[in-house]
Amino acid sequence: MIKDKSIFIKNIYYMLSYAFTTLNQGGYEDVATEEFENIHNLFAAILAKGISRQLKQGLYREYLNRKEDVAVVRGKIDMPGTIQNRLARKRVLTCEYDELSENNLLNQILKTTVMLLLRHTRVDQEYKSELKKEMLFFSNVDAIDPTMIRWSAIRFQRNNNTYRMLISLCQLILEGMLLTTDSGEYRLASFIDEQRMNRLYEKFILEYYAKECPQVTATASQIQWALDDGIGTMLPVMQSDIMLTRDNEVLIIDAKYYTHTTQAQYDVHTLHSGNLYQIFTYVKNKDAEFGTKTHRVSGMLLYAATDEVIQPDNIYQMSGNKVSVKTLDLNQGFSEIAKKLNAIVAENFECG
Repeated sequence: MIKDKSIFIKNIYYMLSYAFTTLNQGGYEDVATEEFENIHNLFAAILAKGISRQLKQGLYREYLNRKEDVAVVRGKIDMPGTIQNRLARKRVLTCEYDELSENNLLNQILKTTVMLLLRHTRVDQEYKSELKKEMLFFSNVDAIDPTMIRWSAIRFQRNNNTYRMLISLCQLILEGMLLTTDSGEYRLASFIDEQRMNRLYEKFILEYYAKECPQVTATASQIQWALDDGIGTMLPVMQSDIMLTRDNEVLIIDAKYYTHTTQAQYDVHTLHSGNLYQIFTYVKNKDAEFGTKTHRVSGMLLYAATDEVIQPDNIYQMSGNKVSVKTLDLNQGFSEIAKKLNAIVAENFECG
């Protein structure tokens, strides 16, 4: 999939910029103009800038429950612990109290990710130096086992919302690149795995259309099953990646980042059947929502182009609806990528 590595990595930065809008704000301009030979340097540069911005605002602190033996009462006395100390002739009280601490999960995730980047041989010294200086402010923060992080349990509020992009980037790194060596130590792979790149690719396309194409509304909407009797017990949720709408015109895009854009058997290439079944199901059920109203619902499978010789470029008319299969080349300048995405809107909506 990668022809010119530096162009591809720069486009990952652009994808991140749309997926995490914080990157479009002040402080990241230098990152946008740099040339990166590997993904580790890109991530290290973004984290260095982001952590620097966060340190200027102050590290997030939250109240954590503590229990320890103290000479004077602090917080609430823990009676079982205190009695045990008395029996052992220790002249201390066991107390339980809340302490405002920077040693919380968000800062632990930042430190853990940075420590992995610092150990990686492909991260240039200039980024390592910046990150090492910043880690001096994390001396009271513990590194944690990255496989034990419950990402779904993380909640952002007004006082820690500035961490949202940084934690999302850490999740991309730790979930998409983490490897375990034979000795049980953790290290980072040379690139992001396909599943995490697929999520980034989906989010990038959605956010690009939301920001750059005001003539349509871009959402990741759910589609209702067209049920004859209204009974949908145990039916899965139909969750679209990208749904573009304008009045009664709809284009449902299913974005796919695969190593292979087609499936092959005995040198015969065909589209991934599961992908085609899915987009067809989405289109027909969305089509049914309009009933007798004048409308148009289309579907598209939009694959990230690979370096394979055969690349899908097809348009099908299926039971009254158009379903197309296209590719988007991420190895070209971003202006060309934007042009292709804009052309999709122009071709599928009468106003363009």
